[in-house]
Amino acid sequence: MFWLIGIIAVGVLSHIAPFPFLLDATDRTVWRMPATDPHTVYLTFDDGPNPAATPQLLDVLKEHGVKATFFVIDKHITDETLPILRRTFEEGHAVALHSHTRTLMFANVGVVATTLQEAAARIEVLTGYQACRAFRPHAGNRSVLMLMGAARAGYTIVGWGWMLWDFNWFRQKTADALVPRFVARVSPGDIVVIHDGHHKDPRADRRYAVETVDRLIPELTARGFQFGTICPGVTEPE
Repeated sequence: MFWLIGIIAVGVLSHIAPFPFLLDATDRTVWRMPATDPHTVYLTFDDGPNPAATPQLLDVLKEHGVKATFFVIDKHITDETLPILRRTFEEGHAVALHSHTRTLMFANVGVVATTLQEAAARIEVLTGYQACRAFRPHAGNRSVLMLMGAARAGYTIVGWGWMLWDFNWFRQKTADALVPRFVARVSPGDIVVIHDGHHKDPRADRRYAVETVDRLIPELTARGFQFGTICPGVTEPE
């Protein structure tokens, strides 16, 4: 009996963790993209659109001629941020879905599928563009039911590379701290996640993110990397 409880606990806890485990070994979960030549890295941004930070970030990406993938939160798409989202599409970036809460982990398969489909439909109605079929759950927290629900809706769950997210061990996030770590760890096919927004504060100060991207792109370019988007198809660079 105890061994059964242990197996169930490991299965549940493994998918609470923000990194891949055995049940992620399907074609519906991606934590890195295929290695290509020339070497490609994938910049992704979570929790937007942010009316302050996202336009600045788009300016930086445009200046460097780089395309990225934006995982947006449905409730952050407002009258104020809608033009920003349209601009994101118009400038050739990929737009995918993100969640602002862990509660979707505990929803049934149908609720997960419907949530993704309704968010995508709203984006298409408001912008005239289709979001790609990629979904990143809040903090990477997922469950078997979430995996099944995303698959039912035709979505791939997308994670990121180990130590390639913009945390700083509870210290202030700065470009000085993040850029060297990213540069040292990035390898071909890696997915980097940086936050242009915040799951609770739609106007969060994200100047560190803008500066990080502005400094990171030249560093990786000098090392022979190019930049791709997760979509279309999730398995192939743009």
